[in-house]
Amino acid sequence: MTSGIAVCLLTLTAQTSIPTTTPAETLARVVDFFRAMPVAAIGVASFGPLDLDPGSPTAGFITATTKPGWSHVDVAGGIGRALGVPVSIDTDVNGAALGEQRWGAGVGFDPLVYVTVGTGIGGGAVIGGRRVHGLVHPEMGHMRIPRELTDTFAGACPFHADCLEGLASGRAIRERCGLPGEALAADDPVWELEARYLAFGLVNVISVLSPRRIVIGGGVMRQPRLLARVRGEVRTILAGYVRSPAVIDAIEQYIVPPALGERAGVLGALALAHDTITSSENACRQGSASTS
Repeated sequence: MTSGIAVCLLTLTAQTSIPTTTPAETLARVVDFFRAMPVAAIGVASFGPLDLDPGSPTAGFITATTKPGWSHVDVAGGIGRALGVPVSIDTDVNGAALGEQRWGAGVGFDPLVYVTVGTGIGGGAVIGGRRVHGLVHPEMGHMRIPRELTDTFAGACPFHADCLEGLASGRAIRERCGLPGEALAADDPVWELEARYLAFGLVNVISVLSPRRIVIGGGVMRQPRLLARVRGEVRTILAGYVRSPAVIDAIEQYIVPPALGERAGVLGALALAHDTITSSENACRQGSASTS
């Protein structure tokens, strides 16, 4: 779990990295970090799934997660009560999407989708300047994609087996090959399969949300030739149906790596905190105007 504060939006004045252990230990260390400095609001970009319904009695809670001990933990409320400040929480990928749109590879692009391919797969979206929420929040990693007929791997997702995350996440690569992705050669056949599965996921995103740019990051995407392979597979699978120059002529500028790197989530959390302060200030101004 990573935390940071800022005096101005792109100046991190203090930063620390805290191992994610038990909820009690991890959140206590987060609170201790922020207690040492003046804080007006907190932004949290967290792994999920999360309850983000403001009318729910468990708003701000992690719901059913595979991370041991973290199901049904009140992350936002616990931090807010301890520090006495407002807390805005969203998924780590929605936070990263917000950070990239505000200061990174997504500046000027709306809708924007951010996808991360690491131990799991997740995706966040910003449309009309707003992070996408609804019944819950985007769970792009759990979309269903067609399997290759020759692929006999059962899948690594404990909920759906062979969803996108179950077939193409870092966990899936390790279980499929017996080695982590970083230990595999660049010409290992698994990368062709990985690129095709990721491309199917991105084609689904393109077909549903029609983003003007897709930012794709995460540890698995550090494999040197994977991004180029994904772009080529996306164009092949779309088969000319999306008649946009962004896909046909300039896909290298359409599907791009994050500009903020590993800071995308931290800066997204800062954006959440900043927006909370701004919203509160605007509400105060409107209240003063209505009573004057």
